[in-house]
Amino acid sequence: MVLEFGGELPVGEGVLGMNFDGTLNDQMRGFYRSKYEYKGETKNMAVTQFESVDARRCFPCWDEPSFKAKFKLTLEVPTELVALSNMPIANETIAGPIKTVEYEESPLMSTYLVVIVVGLFDYIEGVTSEGNKVRVYTQVGKSNQGKFALDVGVKSLNLYKEFFDTPYPLPKLDMVAIPDFTNGAMENYGLVTYREIYLLFDEKSSSAATKQNVAITVAHELAHQWFGNLVTMEWWTHLWLNEGFATWMSYLAVDSFFPQWNIWTQFLDSTTSALKLDSLSESHPIEVEIHHASEVDAIFDSISYDKGASVIRMLQSYLGAERFQTALASYIKKYAYSNAKTEDLWVVLEEVSGEPVKDLMTTWTKKQGYPVVSVKLKGHDVELEQDQFLLDGSSDSGMWIVPITLGFYSHDIQKRFLLKQKLDDIKGINSQYDGRRNGGNFWIKLNIDETGFYRVKYDDELTAALRNALQMKKLSLMDIIGVVEDAHALSIACKQTLSSLLHLLYACREEADFSVLSHINSVTSSVAKISADATPDLADDIKQLFIKLLLPPAEKLGWDPKDSESHLDAMLRPLLLVALVQLGHDKTINEGVRRFQIFFADRNTSLLPPDTRKAAYLSVMHNVSSTNRSGYDALLKIYRESTEVEEKLTVLGVLSSCKDKDIVLESLNFIFTDEVRNQDVYLVLRGVITETRETAWSWLKENWDRLTKIFPVSAALSDYVKSIVPLFTSKEKEAEISQFFASRTTPGFKRALDQSLENVRINARWIEGVRGEAELAQTVHDLLNRL
Repeated sequence: MVLEFGGELPVGEGVLGMNFDGTLNDQMRGFYRSKYEYKGETKNMAVTQFESVDARRCFPCWDEPSFKAKFKLTLEVPTELVALSNMPIANETIAGPIKTVEYEESPLMSTYLVVIVVGLFDYIEGVTSEGNKVRVYTQVGKSNQGKFALDVGVKSLNLYKEFFDTPYPLPKLDMVAIPDFTNGAMENYGLVTYREIYLLFDEKSSSAATKQNVAITVAHELAHQWFGNLVTMEWWTHLWLNEGFATWMSYLAVDSFFPQWNIWTQFLDSTTSALKLDSLSESHPIEVEIHHASEVDAIFDSISYDKGASVIRMLQSYLGAERFQTALASYIKKYAYSNAKTEDLWVVLEEVSGEPVKDLMTTWTKKQGYPVVSVKLKGHDVELEQDQFLLDGSSDSGMWIVPITLGFYSHDIQKRFLLKQKLDDIKGINSQYDGRRNGGNFWIKLNIDETGFYRVKYDDELTAALRNALQMKKLSLMDIIGVVEDAHALSIACKQTLSSLLHLLYACREEADFSVLSHINSVTSSVAKISADATPDLADDIKQLFIKLLLPPAEKLGWDPKDSESHLDAMLRPLLLVALVQLGHDKTINEGVRRFQIFFADRNTSLLPPDTRKAAYLSVMHNVSSTNRSGYDALLKIYRESTEVEEKLTVLGVLSSCKDKDIVLESLNFIFTDEVRNQDVYLVLRGVITETRETAWSWLKENWDRLTKIFPVSAALSDYVKSIVPLFTSKEKEAEISQFFASRTTPGFKRALDQSLENVRINARWIEGVRGEAELAQTVHDLLNRL
């Protein structure tokens, strides 16, 4: 930047002042306005969202994370409004209708963490063990819904102070619910902003899933006050240092507060999500080179968050929890109020642990993808071989340093070592266990509790032994999930048969745990969708097989919650009911419709609590058509009348889940009305089912230019592409979609488009593999008759 002055400047310090104008926009980035209702009137709230590169929309600045500065803000606002920023108020003066609010000077911080929120709010307050005030700000009349987040917030600050051996650096922490918000939440220093659904919880009107999401989100954002705000990544290439660690820390905190939630088993949802994305050739490394501001948003994805958190869990498991914590505390102290890059963390971890952390971890952060470790029995030895795993079935001789954990016929008998080359033999293992092997009790499980970020492919003998171990309840919950997810991925990549996967799912028929059934449900849903295109004649039988798998635990739980049931049972009930409705189980659909009709007549009925409403709403949509639209109109009425955010989002998520093309079009066009907030549009698109994908694709093409004008944020466009494009399963469709977007791609959503198109190609290849399975029909019928 070059400044020219009218005359010669005297030697010494001076102050440079700049006048500038900014737009209070409606794009949910920079300095923007959000709408809310107050006493029947629509009001404007002023909010900032600066991450990643939007502080420059509000004021002139070096808008990069490594340029830290102290900020001293003054705001002039209408007297009746609450004005919040990073720091406490230092001075406030009122002159008629306007008040001037001066804030204390902030510590050194990056531009993307500066924040301003102005509106009408209520708040509730707590205090940490160190005496820091913690407040939750909500719309007027909703402060009661902030109690749970406040409790988690206070506990999180106390926990992180101990964990990092460093006090929370600011005098106060505010958390505020914003009606229009592009992200889930944003970790601004001292004033964290949230989408309402991730901060507010009401015992009567919120589901168990919302309670858990609030806890994880609050713990995640407050972990950032240390990992991100106090110590900030040097450049966006190192974004994972912020997001991977905050994700991992949030599970550590929530596990401490709610051990009964079994949250580390649920963490495997994150690992699975990352493994899926990272098995695409269009994935990217954890540390991805960023050359332009427009590229940053695209890396706020499952690689930075979930793969980042998963490799941290892998490293912690390898080093041990105590050494790992000591090293993190040293790192935070060393780089407080400054910036760090990935290598800086490795240096500190090596100093504390004495382990070659940099060599081990560089392959995981700088290299795209991950290995599949193939396991074979060779006489008395076990042979391991690693290759890069790609869902398109191609092979790449990638090499990682892989922390291997092996269990032998028991979770307690383990061997640990680093696999550093392509091939390795573990000598003489089987000789100790020949007796067990002959007696049918022999099995080997790699990657105990799924702490490693890799897939495992077993030879036929070991696969059969593992299936037997699973049926005999020898495996931990995490190990069951790992075996199921690996088998699913190998089937998609055509490295194992779908028949083999179905046999494995059958072996899980007595599982009753929420996390295990959650993964089984996602696998059955994937197989049911692909079978409709691959083997239409078998599709109904495959659905019946899955219904028989999921029905017993669903019938055991029933529709009605019980007073003594656990949080996980409350989460499992809607998961199973929704799955059965989507698989077309008539009895569940009819019961859902029956309960909905009672609920619609009396919203206070206990027959349809928040947890089971989605299942009932989907049941209603199952029967909706242009000539029978009473259920659809009833759902729209609920949407329009409800003041509860969660209720409105649940309705939006089902409106397009219908086989009638006209209803789907009506639902998609509903997003253009002022009744749907821009942030919530993706829910309508995500609800589209396979049967109406052509309708949705035609609509997307026709409205693309309109969508890009209304939703200029590339993350939103990415959501729309990811919701509709992967529903297709043919190379012809992939070519058509590619051609349409050839002249319409921008850097912001190019990665999402490329990944979606790759998924279409992978589906097409999987279909070919499934069609080539001679024994599939026999397998399906055999298993159906057994259940």
